[in-house]
Amino acid sequence: MQTANVLSRIGFVGAGRVAQTLAAAFAQAGHRVAAVHSRSDANLAQFHARCPEPIMAGSPQEVAELSSLVFLTVSDDAIRPVCEEVSWAAGTAVVHCSGATEVSALVSARQAGALVGGFHPMQMFANPEVALAGLPGCTVGIEAEEGLLATLESLAKSIGCVPLPLPAGIRPLYHASAYYVGPFLIALLKEGAKLWAGFGASERQSMAALIPLLRGTVAAVQDAGLAKGMGGCIARGDMGTIQKHLASLEHVDSSAADLYRKLALRNIPLALERGSIDPGRARQIETLLDSTDKPVR
Repeated sequence: MQTANVLSRIGFVGAGRVAQTLAAAFAQAGHRVAAVHSRSDANLAQFHARCPEPIMAGSPQEVAELSSLVFLTVSDDAIRPVCEEVSWAAGTAVVHCSGATEVSALVSARQAGALVGGFHPMQMFANPEVALAGLPGCTVGIEAEEGLLATLESLAKSIGCVPLPLPAGIRPLYHASAYYVGPFLIALLKEGAKLWAGFGASERQSMAALIPLLRGTVAAVQDAGLAKGMGGCIARGDMGTIQKHLASLEHVDSSAADLYRKLALRNIPLALERGSIDPGRARQIETLLDSTDKPVR
């Protein structure tokens, strides 16, 4: 099956935020989104508002019959059972958008002669409009059989994304890595906002201050790399500041101090790589951070 034929009619089973974003992106890139099915009327209404052309199909089977490339944009746990309820035609392409689910979840489609793969944009999809604006330059992790891989890579490029071929068997590890700069980063921002609340600042005020710092951090890393782009008291070997941080955190919330210690310990190898501290100072900082005694206030 030629690439153009596979891309001739794109369908979606599931009409949530990922589907809404991708459908809009594909349509804007000139691809035909032919059909969509969802059990949620609210999701279908939002999908239709962003991508009005596709037929609202009554079942996953109808989407499969109307489409040459079907995206299963359902929850991870639903991918295998939804795939198994469809009678797939040979040559159809069946793709899920999960980061952690192995492509083997689509085994029933492969056994029917369909081409199967995974297409995972490394993007937050809390708001489809924001996600759509953030797609250009976004990496898409792609795992697929040889007959489909080039097609999905071409599709990713057509919406301004950067395709990243993934070997089989590593999807959970690949997906976990993204959490460090996705949901876990949001958790760290929430920790910062909680500390700001301690001196009367609102979450909005804290984010107005911390988000520009975050942008500056990303810019520094993009410019110089992880180690060279890192500043702060660990990078400087400034033990006095580290002690002050720990003392203030212990006073407010000992769990916040514990989190600080764990993160600071991960900064030490970066500071060594940066060349701004020597091994002796690194050991002193480790001793300070590993100490079970609370800092003197």
